[in-house]
Amino acid sequence: MRSCLICLLMLLALPAWAQIYKYTDAEGNTAYSNQPPQGTAAQTVELPPLNSVQPQAPVAPMVPVPRQNDENQPLYRTLQLTDIPTEEALRANNGTFTVGVLIDPRLRQEHRLRLLLDGQPYGPPTNVPRLQLVSLDRGDHSLAVQVLLNDRVVQQSPTVTFTLQRFHLPPAGKRP
Repeated sequence: MRSCLICLLMLLALPAWAQIYKYTDAEGNTAYSNQPPQGTAAQTVELPPLNSVQPQAPVAPMVPVPRQNDENQPLYRTLQLTDIPTEEALRANNGTFTVGVLIDPRLRQEHRLRLLLDGQPYGPPTNVPRLQLVSLDRGDHSLAVQVLLNDRVVQQSPTVTFTLQRFHLPPAGKRP
């Protein structure tokens, strides 16, 4: 019986145009072959059509579209800068420091973050929620973060004002 099953499976693997014959061999076992046996009556086996899958046209990748802001609901429930002292001066002797961005839900793949320093874009857009400012002058500044889709502002955080304190050496000739 097992040999018949193996024969059947092998025959099913033949190309679709091959003819299959069923017969009883000399030992009384049912057998299958792709050629009619010599001197033995055989029946032609009609197989159902093979399953086939038609190739489909490629589908263009789906580009995520931001949710429409019909109800004036922001895309991100939380969007704010962190690690900036507002009650005291920020001490950065060389004017370089890092701020964090708290964002919820997580930043979408198609969005980028960009800082606004004193109302002007600062640095290139990025998808990293830690942003560095370099060589800022001492004094009062304002800072916000924007979420961008390409070059369009999707959402902006509240503006934070802070004072930057830097160590300043007088010119070499005027040192005490």
